[in-house]
Amino acid sequence: MEQAKVYFTDLRAKPGTNLLRKLEKLMRQAGIGEIDFEKKLVAIKLHFGEPGNLSFLRPNYAKVVADVVRSLGGTPFLTDCNTLYVGRRKNAVEHLDAAYENGFSPLTTGCQVIIGDGLKGTDDVEVPVEGGVYVKKAKIGRAVMDADVFLSLTHFKGHEATGFGGALKNIGMGCGSRAGKMEQHAGGKPEVQQEKCVGCHMCIRQCAQNAISYNAENKAAIDHDKCVGCGRCLGVCNFDAIYNPNDCANDELCAKIAEYAKAVVDGRPHFHISLVMDVSPYCDCHAENDLPILPDVGMFASFDPVALDQACADACMAQSPIPGSKLYDNMHADGFCDHHDHFTNTFPETNWKACLEHAEKIGIGTRSYELITVK
Repeated sequence: MEQAKVYFTDLRAKPGTNLLRKLEKLMRQAGIGEIDFEKKLVAIKLHFGEPGNLSFLRPNYAKVVADVVRSLGGTPFLTDCNTLYVGRRKNAVEHLDAAYENGFSPLTTGCQVIIGDGLKGTDDVEVPVEGGVYVKKAKIGRAVMDADVFLSLTHFKGHEATGFGGALKNIGMGCGSRAGKMEQHAGGKPEVQQEKCVGCHMCIRQCAQNAISYNAENKAAIDHDKCVGCGRCLGVCNFDAIYNPNDCANDELCAKIAEYAKAVVDGRPHFHISLVMDVSPYCDCHAENDLPILPDVGMFASFDPVALDQACADACMAQSPIPGSKLYDNMHADGFCDHHDHFTNTFPETNWKACLEHAEKIGIGTRSYELITVK
């Protein structure tokens, strides 16, 4: 496979320009205009940020992407899918409230916000994964798959399970429905925290497999021999009693993310943008953000999400850790073992290369790239 082209611009904004103009210039020089947007519905996948977190991308950047799509004849919408964990984005009503609170609204971004997997995270489509090893059919939010063109706008940062969260994670994990996220994080079988179960019986009404029963105390239990991991029970539980056990090994998690990303982008036009700034050690799903581990780097764009992630990772490796950050503290702790990798040094149990290696193996893209600087 020949080298992919990855376009880069730094974060210098001299008098007479600004970062928003630089982002537009980057997108256009990277070739976004080669896509036929005319009268096409265009999904712009991004993370709206868990309220309390302040490291997510500002909505101003999303507006630039939406405006470029409109200028090319497309109809853009911002989208993300509901979360598994207990927070402010686990159903569409709370998710939209969170998005608006963090500044993402039609008034600020110039386009609509649509939660990809519906009200309770159960509106998904099973999408075949060509060459999938762990996933044969990915469960992707219906609105994401209904779009004619797919764009990703990613905050590139650290991540406690995958080393970093880049384009592939934004696409693969982010576009999975609640059942899809469960499949990636675990064996696809939910559990019940019986101390939280109130015996409302909403879950059993949704189970088509007769996998749910109740004990003498009217507490639910799930029979994993019957359960198929559809996630419907998880979606209807209003008391957070049903949860994902998150028992998938990190390398397998990374591979599943790559396979889910392939399901999203295969067979339709796609384009990807990553902003390497506020490189927090943790995911934007946290309701807080720690000091960045690395300095801001710049903005990257490519048609190849694998090459894009590799280029962003390489650029991060060239930076020096920020004093006082989690990475810096780890590197100065007693008994520190240097992995010569900023993300692994931040979270030693992670292996971000596993995602890119698997993504390249199953044909999403290539890790080999040519970096083109846009002034």
